[in-house]
Amino acid sequence: MALLTKVKARMAIHAHRKVRGLLEGSYASVQLGRSMDFFDLREYVAGDEVADIDWKASARRGEILVKRFVADRKHTILLVVSTSRTMAGMCDTQTSKRDVAVFAAGILGWLAVRHADWVTLVHGNAAGQQWLRPTTREDALERMLQAIWSGCTADAPAPDLAGLLAYVVKVVKRQAILVVIADDVDLDDAALAQLRRLRAQHEVLFMTVGDLDPTDPALAASALVDVGSGQAWPSYLRSPALHAEVVEERKTRHARRTKALDRLGIAGEHITDEADVIPSIFALLERHRHGG
Repeated sequence: MALLTKVKARMAIHAHRKVRGLLEGSYASVQLGRSMDFFDLREYVAGDEVADIDWKASARRGEILVKRFVADRKHTILLVVSTSRTMAGMCDTQTSKRDVAVFAAGILGWLAVRHADWVTLVHGNAAGQQWLRPTTREDALERMLQAIWSGCTADAPAPDLAGLLAYVVKVVKRQAILVVIADDVDLDDAALAQLRRLRAQHEVLFMTVGDLDPTDPALAASALVDVGSGQAWPSYLRSPALHAEVVEERKTRHARRTKALDRLGIAGEHITDEADVIPSIFALLERHRHGG
C-alpha cells in the first residue's frame, strides 16, 4: 500500500497531534449523526458541542473528553477526481498537482475508512470515466489512489470536468458526500448545470489544485515545460508586468468560482501546495459543517 503509506507519513510531517485531532474531529462532526448508540470518547477540540463532554471520564483522565455517537447508517464519501494531463503539471517547484490530488484524496478516504464509512472514486477525462465501487478497506483505497496517480500523466487525455460530473449524475444513485478535486478552472455553464443537479441529491464539496506560475520572474533560471504542448516555456515571458497580469487574472477567476459555488451552496477551497492540503481540508469540512 505504497501511496496510502505515503499519505499517512505526510500527515505525520505536516500535522502534529492536535491538528490531526482537529481534522478527524471535523470529519466526525460532519459524518456522525445522532442515535442512542455510543461510539467512543476522544479529546475535545475547538468547535465541539459542550453538551457532548463526558465530565466523569474527563475527570478520570485529567483531560476534556467528548462523546461520539454512531450514525444511523454508514455514510459514503464519493471522491470525484479529474485525472488528465493538466493534473500532471507542477503545483510548485517541488510538488506535482498529481501528488497533491493523491494526498487530498488519500486523507479524505483514510478518514472515511477509519470511521467505517464507505469511500468510492469516480475519475476521468475527455476520453472517458471510471467508477470504482465503494469500500471500507484500506487495500481498496490504495487501488483508488493508484488509479488517480496513473491517470494524471503528461500523455493522458485533456480534462473534461463537465463530462466527469455528468457521468456521476448518471451512475451514482446512492446519496453521498461528494468531494470534487479538479484543476484551477473556470466553471462553465455545463459544469455548473451538473453541479446543480448533483447538489440536489448529494452534499457537495469542491477542491481545486493550483498551477505553478511560469511567468514568475523568480523562476527565470528554471527550465519549465508546458504539460499540454510539451514545449519549453520561453524565459522572456517571465516578466514582472506579465506576472502581475497573471496574478490578477487568477484572483478574478477564484472570486468568480467562489461566487458561483456560493450560489449553489457548495463549500469550496483552493490548494496552492502540499503544505496547504491539511488546512484546506479542515477549512472545507468546517465550512460544509456550517452550511458552506
